[in-house]
Amino acid sequence: MHANVYRLLPDAELVAVVDKTPTAATKLTDGLPTYENLSALLKDEQVDVVDICLPTDLHADFTLQAATAGKHVFCEKPMALNLADAQRMRDACAQANVRLMIGHCIRYWPEYAFLKNLIDQQELGRIKSLSLLRYGAFPSWASDNWMADEKRAGGGALDMHIHDTDFALYALGKATKVTSAGTRDHRGVSQIFTTMKFGDTIAYIEGGWNLPSTTPFKHAFRAIFERGAAIMDAGPLTLYEDGKDPIQPEFPKMEAAGGGNISDLGGYYFELKDFVEKVRSGEPFTVTTPESSMASLETVLQEIAMV
Repeated sequence: MHANVYRLLPDAELVAVVDKTPTAATKLTDGLPTYENLSALLKDEQVDVVDICLPTDLHADFTLQAATAGKHVFCEKPMALNLADAQRMRDACAQANVRLMIGHCIRYWPEYAFLKNLIDQQELGRIKSLSLLRYGAFPSWASDNWMADEKRAGGGALDMHIHDTDFALYALGKATKVTSAGTRDHRGVSQIFTTMKFGDTIAYIEGGWNLPSTTPFKHAFRAIFERGAAIMDAGPLTLYEDGKDPIQPEFPKMEAAGGGNISDLGGYYFELKDFVEKVRSGEPFTVTTPESSMASLETVLQEIAMV
């Protein structure tokens, strides 16, 4: 997915791929150089950025290697398995004077970005409640089945549910109260139900990957405001307001790409576009920062501890 996005960005060029399995790297390169370890790539002076799409337990070490070599880092979510590693990542990049962004793509997903703006601008009044849903079958397609190992992935709560915890914090601020319950299996917390309070606003977040293998992936939200509602559930985002006909905002469609569980480039495109632009300009990140990613990680770890 990331390789496809970089090929669409005018100010970025994919120049090499690292993978411990050479045949996997070759599928992405179209004849570009491939490396079986990161240290070999880091000697390549034409590389400015390292994009880390690895199992979560490897995020910290690979980020530190890239930062030490003076490379900017884009790293997939979740930031790390624990706060200590996340802080190491943030501090190493700061000390090396390189940029670090964590891939919380939902912040950039058009419908969710629209909702965030609706909350900020209060066009329908103050938000009263926000429900977020994300579920599907266990992602058994991961290499070496690494997502089944709680010590590597952190379970469904940390790998998948974090999307919606992160968005709730991004949209509503710091939670004043968090309460969670859920179910565990041999892969960790596989299903979780969380209620958060943000002053007078309530957020309810449900997520899980413990459904049958034939279950389709689904994500949805329902935001209720003082004068209306914004709902995305098994269909396009729809705005409802008293005395008016429902409307469905239109969003530009990105070129389709295979892989993952969403066929549209959507948020992947916009997050990497923002990252590249900010690295080139030197401007600060405004949507996703290392500190906000650490806050989301800390909250999800608190949720997991309650299950």
